[in-house]
Amino acid sequence: MGKNQSKLSQQEIDDLQKNTHFDRKELQQWYKGFLKDCPSGSLNKQEFQKIYKQFFPFGDPTNFADYVFNVFDSDHSGTIDFKEFICALSVTSRGTLEDKLQWAFQLYDIDGNGEISYDEMLKIVEAIYKMVGTMVKLPEDEDTPEKRVKKIFRMMDKDESNSLTLEEFREGSQRDQTIVSALSLYDGLV
Repeated sequence: MGKNQSKLSQQEIDDLQKNTHFDRKELQQWYKGFLKDCPSGSLNKQEFQKIYKQFFPFGDPTNFADYVFNVFDSDHSGTIDFKEFICALSVTSRGTLEDKLQWAFQLYDIDGNGEISYDEMLKIVEAIYKMVGTMVKLPEDEDTPEKRVKKIFRMMDKDESNSLTLEEFREGSQRDQTIVSALSLYDGLV
């Protein structure tokens, strides 16, 4: 989309307005900034990681950025174009709670099989802990990724299958404010 174009076409703007929570002016501003940061018109994984490192200088966000990149890269091309970027940003920054929960489910469901296994959640939580480093003081029952994931599964995994369906994840997330607040990662940035 828009490779080496300095402006979005009318059709692109109309499509993005229908598919995001941004207005015409915001889309044009985001596009201008995107092209400034990504003159090629797309963002690769290394560039994406670099952006995360700016926001989390006291930890290592590399692994978490990889997982987020995979969700942003909806066509699995290995790069994020403007449309993928702005659609994901729209959901994570201005989407409804339901939109954010769907997006987060995709993030945790690493293999895309429609369920979040204990190991998948552990990988994401380990990446989050590594990303925030020592900047956050955690309660004793959550001071390791393993303790946090065990606590989440005790609360959410109602059928004790060692995996979470979207419905279990949705219900559990609405009971645990820390999961919902983690979904609001981009609030205030947009």
